[in-house]
Amino acid sequence: MITIKLLFVCSRNKWRSLTAEKIFEQFNIYEVKSAGTEEGARIKVNAGHIGWADWIFVMEKKHERRLNEKYRQELIGKQIVRLDIPDDYGFMDEELIEILKSRVSDYMEIPE
Repeated sequence: MITIKLLFVCSRNKWRSLTAEKIFEQFNIYEVKSAGTEEGARIKVNAGHIGWADWIFVMEKKHERRLNEKYRQELIGKQIVRLDIPDDYGFMDEELIEILKSRVSDYMEIPE
């Protein structure tokens, strides 16, 4: 079975992108990683993450801009989706989970 590699990116990789990783890694059709764009991120995004991913989901416009500034070459041919989820939620927040599932489902199937 072919797996789709999803990368979720936020600022510090503590709440939004980490929550997304935990939600989507439970589906065996996806391989999932998460990372942050800021210096103090739990896991800082790097060129290896970009190269690995089939789809890159960013939470805000600033994350998309930072990736484009730093990894322009690596991003050629990659699917980048901006989810427009503000930094208003804690880790595994119920509302955040619903928003993530809803927005990602616009681009790919989410198994039951």
